[in-house]
Formats: sequence, structure tokens, C-alpha cells
Amino acid sequence: MFPEDQLVPISALQHWLYCPRQCALIHLEQVWAENRYTAEGRVLHEKAHDGRDETRAGVRIARGLSVRSLELGLTGQCDVVEFHRVPSEAGCERIVPVEYKRGKPKSHRADEVQLCAQAMCLEEMLGLPGGSVGEGCLFYGTPRRRTGVVFDEGLRTLTKETVSAVHGMRRGGNTPTAEYLPKRCDACSLVELCQPKALRFRKGAAAWFERNLDLPSER
Repeated sequence: MFPEDQLVPISALQHWLYCPRQCALIHLEQVWAENRYTAEGRVLHEKAHDGRDETRAGVRIARGLSVRSLELGLTGQCDVVEFHRVPSEAGCERIVPVEYKRGKPKSHRADEVQLCAQAMCLEEMLGLPGGSVGEGCLFYGTPRRRTGVVFDEGLRTLTKETVSAVHGMRRGGNTPTAEYLPKRCDACSLVELCQPKALRFRKGAAAWFERNLDLPSER
């Protein structure tokens, strides 16, 4: 069990899978910058949290629900959690967390891991067996529709591995070095603070001098 002061934000898992250096800059070095993409995402989240909790057509809807897991060492907030009434013989409600994202579905699984972590927090908080929250939804702003996510064993394992990696980063206190990948870095709001292009140039220059001046390589 993790003490309260060692819980990490669920959002750190998404940051880690997108870029470990970005995760460390935000959650270790406490730096942040906003661009159009982060602003659009922030507005989308704020809209998702607006409004009161409600019940309609057999579904109880909770907005901006705070969650945590002392076992995983996580804390965060669900945009929306739906509690669907099911037949009495089933014995419980069907719980569906919904996370709102700008843009469109991604090629990586960062958004899915973030949503799965929310589900695992809900299970712990509600005293449910692991696997009780079996699915959730990602609502993307560009297609304006939901993408279903099944919290199968593979995704739960990836989520736990990511949690472990983030806690390891925090304990070690080390920020990974930059690696410039245009598709990833150019869209990142921290690109000017991170300076991945400059680091790539410095590495290239060091290699050139080593080759041409016969200098000993750094160890």
C-alpha cells in the first residue's frame, strides 16, 4: 500500500507512454507549457465536468469523480462514470468510466491505459473484485463519438507495468534524455523547454569530433 503523499496522478501514465521525458519534466521537474492541443484538451475536459450528476433511462451519471488506489499508488479524476442499472439477478450495477480526449484515436495505448487505471481505482474504492469494471469508453473530439475499450488481462498488465515504471522514475529522480521524433515532439507543448533537436545536434557534433579528431569516446 502506498501512503497518501506518494500517490502519482493517473495522467502521468498517459504522459509516460507518450514520452518518458515529457512525464519526468511534468511530474518530477514540475514544468508545464500550453499549446493549442493542450488548450483544446483542457476545454474538452472542463465541458465534460460541467453539469450536475444525473439519472436518466436507468443510468446514473457522475461527473468529475475523484478516484484513487492505495494499492497502485494512483490518484485522479474521471471525466464521467456511468452506473448502469442491470437485472437484479446480476447483483450489481454495470460501471463504465468515460474519458474525453481531443483529436482522434491514437496508434499507441496511452489513452487506454489511463482509462484502465481509472477502472482499477473504481474497483478498489467500491470494494469490487478485480475485473468487475470490464469496459469503458474514450470519447474523441474529432469524430465526436465513443470508442469502446475492454479492460482485458493484457491491458491491465500493461497498466500495472506503466504504474511501476512511473513510480520507479519518481523514486530515481532522473529525467530521461531527449530523443527527437518529429511526429511526437513537434506536437508537444514542452518542445521548447525540452530542446530535443538541440540535444540531437550536440550528440551529432560530439560523434563528428570523435571520428575526426581521434578523441576518446565518453564513458
